[in-house]
Amino acid sequence: MYIERVPNRSSPPAILLRESYREGGRVKKRTLANLSHLPDAMIEGLRRVLRGETLASPAAAFTIVRSRPHGHVAAVLGTLRKLGLARLLAARRSPARDRAVALLVSRVLAPDSKLATARALDSESATSTLGEALGIQTALAEDLYAAMDWLGERQAQVEKALAKQHLHDGTLVLHDVSSSHLEGRHFPLGRIGHSRDGKKGSLQIVYGLLCNADGCPVAVEVYPGNTGDPTTLADQIAKVRTRFGLSRVVFVGDRGLLTSARIRDELAPIPGLDWVSALRSEQIRKLAEGGGPLQLSLFDDTDLAEITHPDFPGERLIACKNPLLEAERVRKREALLQATERELERIATATRREKRPLRGQDQIGLRVGKVLGRFKMAKHFALTITETNFTYRRKPETIAAEAALDGIYVLRTSVPKEALGARDTARAYKDLAKVERAFRCLKTVDLHVRPIHHRLEERVRAHVFLCMLAYYVEWHMRRALAPLLFVEDDPVGAAARRGSPVQPAVPSASTEAKARTKRTPASEPVHRFRDLLAHLATLTKNTIQPAGDLPSFDRLTVPTPLQQKGFDLLGVSIPV
Repeated sequence: MYIERVPNRSSPPAILLRESYREGGRVKKRTLANLSHLPDAMIEGLRRVLRGETLASPAAAFTIVRSRPHGHVAAVLGTLRKLGLARLLAARRSPARDRAVALLVSRVLAPDSKLATARALDSESATSTLGEALGIQTALAEDLYAAMDWLGERQAQVEKALAKQHLHDGTLVLHDVSSSHLEGRHFPLGRIGHSRDGKKGSLQIVYGLLCNADGCPVAVEVYPGNTGDPTTLADQIAKVRTRFGLSRVVFVGDRGLLTSARIRDELAPIPGLDWVSALRSEQIRKLAEGGGPLQLSLFDDTDLAEITHPDFPGERLIACKNPLLEAERVRKREALLQATERELERIATATRREKRPLRGQDQIGLRVGKVLGRFKMAKHFALTITETNFTYRRKPETIAAEAALDGIYVLRTSVPKEALGARDTARAYKDLAKVERAFRCLKTVDLHVRPIHHRLEERVRAHVFLCMLAYYVEWHMRRALAPLLFVEDDPVGAAARRGSPVQPAVPSASTEAKARTKRTPASEPVHRFRDLLAHLATLTKNTIQPAGDLPSFDRLTVPTPLQQKGFDLLGVSIPV
């Protein structure tokens, strides 16, 4: 028996099952069945059976030996290579550079200990294709510690190269300081200081981050944990002027960092160094007292106005008023006043109770001091403390005086108006929020710089530098993937809707639509960055073993439309 394909003029050909036989010494054939209605695959299978071939099911013919997440590795590693970061670490490839790159990519994908990272890279226990992509067959925790030390030694040259790409003369430099706690008791850099982690009594380190005007990280510096924010400024000035070779720079920092003393002693004496900062509340009050230049009438028609004062020679002062900030300060002050009154009333009640009443001016004053120190409302209360009694009342005059300045803040800058207008100055100061966003990403959201388990000073510095470089890669990825993420993807449209930079930020129309519908204009689902990485990870690399003695081979799964869109936005090809 055999299968024959018979042409049928303009109609589809007929597929016939036929049998050949002999009759009178002649070979003849007869049709047993018409197979034209069967699918092509079934017809081909029947043809192979008639030829005597042994058929096997696909499940028996091929075995998937191993399946490893691959898409997220390809996306992060491809972005790192596209940015040229590997070449910045070292011009030539080496085992140390490959391990350092592996640490960077792992920090973005899944921050973990060096031991866990080593196991994830090892070919026998790999949880992704990262080790294979970098040619790392075996990895030990000691190798990764050595790679981190190797990376730390190159911090100066890498930061200089990044500054050359992202900073230039006359540029704005965003600078802010944060801290993270250490796990343990003995550290060269560990000190007890103001904890931004809420870990009072824990040893910590302080680190300052330098970013360009867009919030792209350029450099980081680590200090002992009891270092005050203003004292970090001198190092940053030296780094920008000496190491980066920039003669004209505008430092943008908050009022706790760029204090009057630091501006007078460290910034003002150096030609080419300008600044944008803000005044403290007591300085703002002095500007408003006694018919000073800061008057509420300034804001009748606008939300910002330039003023001058002899206490700030050579500086421009830009007074801003934000109605939403004003309402928030009113709400917060009233909440603090009521909380203070509740605690003070408990103390007053304790002095009047019949059993074991609170007595002694010193004892009463000690408890009152704790309450006032907690809520910082001492200036708004009049207190009377005797040996047997305690009374309190609000001071409406001080409350009214403070309320008159609600919503008002004053920026200070040495940059001429021709180079940086009033609105551009306000916008530059508000860009410090980009550094705060970087700290959130470093500390809690993605990269987990804390808690820090390293003991050696250089290891701690290298760890923080590693996290900064990982954020550098992630920053560029977030920017490229913005159309698929719950983030602003139209800064120009957002600025147009916002109008004045004094007003709170508002999303653009496209970003607002994404948040409302959870879909992009192309009906693609919108994700968080971590969720999108997880979806990319489902693009797996499968090792397939055919039946018999044939060699195994690797095959990628077919990318989903969302995965393909993500790679297109990153400008990274999906490796075959």
